Amino acid sequence: MTTDETTPQSSDHRRALVVGASGITGSALVRLLIRDGWDVAALSRRAATSDGVRGVAADLRDPESLRTALADEQPTHVFFTAWQRQATEAENIAVNGAMVRDLLAALGHAPLEHVALVTGLKHYLGPFEAYAAGEMPDTPFHEEEPRLDTPNFYYAQEDELFAAAARQGFTWSVHRSHTVIGHAVGNAMNLGLTLAVQATIAKELDLDFVFPGSEAQWNGLTDMTDAGLLAEHMVWAATSPEGADEPFNIVNGDVFRWRWMWPRLAAHLGVDPSRVVGYQDAPRPLEEQMAPYESAWAGIAERYGLAEPDVTRVASWWHTDADLGRAMEVVTDMSKSREAGFTGYRRTERAFADFFERYREDRLIP
Repeated sequence: MTTDETTPQSSDHRRALVVGASGITGSALVRLLIRDGWDVAALSRRAATSDGVRGVAADLRDPESLRTALADEQPTHVFFTAWQRQATEAENIAVNGAMVRDLLAALGHAPLEHVALVTGLKHYLGPFEAYAAGEMPDTPFHEEEPRLDTPNFYYAQEDELFAAAARQGFTWSVHRSHTVIGHAVGNAMNLGLTLAVQATIAKELDLDFVFPGSEAQWNGLTDMTDAGLLAEHMVWAATSPEGADEPFNIVNGDVFRWRWMWPRLAAHLGVDPSRVVGYQDAPRPLEEQMAPYESAWAGIAERYGLAEPDVTRVASWWHTDADLGRAMEVVTDMSKSREAGFTGYRRTERAFADFFERYREDRLIP
């Protein structure tokens, strides 16, 4: 096989299938892969071909749809960044495990070399409905910790990945991120944009910018994952021998306390310092804080010519509440990746500031 002149690889050309390409992680992956000269296909329910990405239309929950859509696809690498939230963890396991299983089964004919799967720190914390409810490993979290004795859809996804790798002969990697901040609209887990929307509503309605989370989160150490860094980590593992057949934590590499970060984010978002309020006595979840004011977003969007008038498409209160409401310190160890050769790093405050600026450029916030 010859390599296209625009492709940086000197050997066989790499062909990526990105699952979840419109999400925070998937969109960052697509940008990185295109920049590096990969052939990129993006699988979604309503596929669109644009900006060097070829769309593949399929329903992840329909095995026949996947078989039909992928019959002629020949990816060498799969990057699986999708999940679908269900009402219970039993349903999460059934649905999200099946999506991994059925997608990889539909690619049984393809020359797969590597499949990278994004999961997260609920591997150590437990699922949403049993969040930190049982005995957890001590922080910082390490990849060698045994699984919790709690049903978890991340474990189901991993098991489907391992089984397909053994059956089809590809290598794999699992990427356990902390809260991912990035650029995406309509994503179910977007803390960066959610806080930007909270700050915008607070400024427009002359409200306080109130930290919604727990005392432990306000005062304790924590970390975060930049979507671009997660994309770099996945591509590194997918193309490096040291990344094969391993789970890895992936966070920015710095740590912070929200009592330090909250006023700094407020400044980046143009909030009057006198309206910045930290933890006081009890958590103040955004789902409760913002419920009386959500209807104001459409008017704000019209006033400033914003791209998305539906507040539910730009703010995911429930997810930010879950992350910031945890009653324990959450810090992640990156030693395994460092020893394996991955040296990527982000300063979290700078990552937030960069994304806030991009949200403004894309008219998501004023």
